[in-house]
Amino acid sequence: MPTVLDLFGLKFIIFTADHQPPHCHVKSSNGAAKFIIKDQVECVESTLKPKEQKLAEYVLEENLENIREAWRKIHGEF
Repeated sequence: MPTVLDLFGLKFIIFTADHQPPHCHVKSSNGAAKFIIKDQVECVESTLKPKEQKLAEYVLEENLENIREAWRKIHGEF
């Protein structure tokens, strides 16, 4: 379970044995979320506090190419 980013108390994780569509899991001490990382970032489930979810989405948008590249390295096809 590679952590691809660890910022602001949020861990951004791409599981090695995961499924399509490309997505990133975000964990905090308060909850977790799952974001699709195709052409743009889309939250599909979350138990994060609203401020944490918004911060996670912002971090993913700012680092989208790096996150997508991490998915490609782990899973091959995007």
